[in-house]
Amino acid sequence: MNTTFEKALNLFTKSLSKAGKSTNTIIAYKGDINQLCNFLISTGSANDVTKITTQHIEEFKKSLQDKNYTAKSVSRKINSIKNFFVFLKNEGVTDKDPSVGIKHPKYENGLPRILKPLEYRSLRDACRNDLRATAIVELMLQCGLRIKEIENLKIDNIADNEIVIQAYESHGEHTVPLNNSVKSALKNYLKDSRFQSKNKNVFVTKTGRVLLARNIRSLLNRYFNKADIQNVKVNDLRNTFIAFQLKAGIPIDIVSQIVGHKRISTTEKYLQLIEGKEESRGIKLKEL
Repeated sequence: MNTTFEKALNLFTKSLSKAGKSTNTIIAYKGDINQLCNFLISTGSANDVTKITTQHIEEFKKSLQDKNYTAKSVSRKINSIKNFFVFLKNEGVTDKDPSVGIKHPKYENGLPRILKPLEYRSLRDACRNDLRATAIVELMLQCGLRIKEIENLKIDNIADNEIVIQAYESHGEHTVPLNNSVKSALKNYLKDSRFQSKNKNVFVTKTGRVLLARNIRSLLNRYFNKADIQNVKVNDLRNTFIAFQLKAGIPIDIVSQIVGHKRISTTEKYLQLIEGKEESRGIKLKEL
């Protein structure tokens, strides 16, 4: 039975949603599978998943390498394709998995990027007249929040000395302590800069709509450029928080709990980024 990529991809993404995969993960999978589909259409191959062969996927892999995609990016796309075809075979949509023989390119998994004190001080200076951006920077740099958690943050989630990160997608609810810098930044933004809105979200646009993750990313990238910080991503602010707290001697299980890691092994990889830990003096987070 013929099955188009569109129909197969809809089945696949529904299964990902039921499995509790994050929105970003689902978007990434869809993007990778659609890229394969568009490549096959452009080369005159069938838009029927039951007729895709290993050779088709190998040709797609080579086209990515010819376009100078990094080995890590190619590997991620292959991983998406493999998961896609495993699902289709398990569901009986196809009787074979053409991705079985496809090998991942070798690459070294780079360590997270950590901002130097001069860099995050320059970032603070660059956005000092933008109270909304300042509050966002402090939440990521001093609390380790994810960009989606900033999007979801409600005014009611803010208490005197902590904020509650509500459960979303595959992430559970947890609390994050606030230091004086973050409390001051939030207070100034909510009092003097937040636009009028019926939304209960902390961060909103000029028209009162929720400030989405993509808007937050664009906002911070603009200030990264203004501060002349090179080769940096928004999530590197969170990376900096994690590494800084571990270096300050905060127990790894406490740091892992605060940033919402599901496995402590995820937090452990940041230990490679610090040359030496300070002697632990309790569990109070250090201020950057």
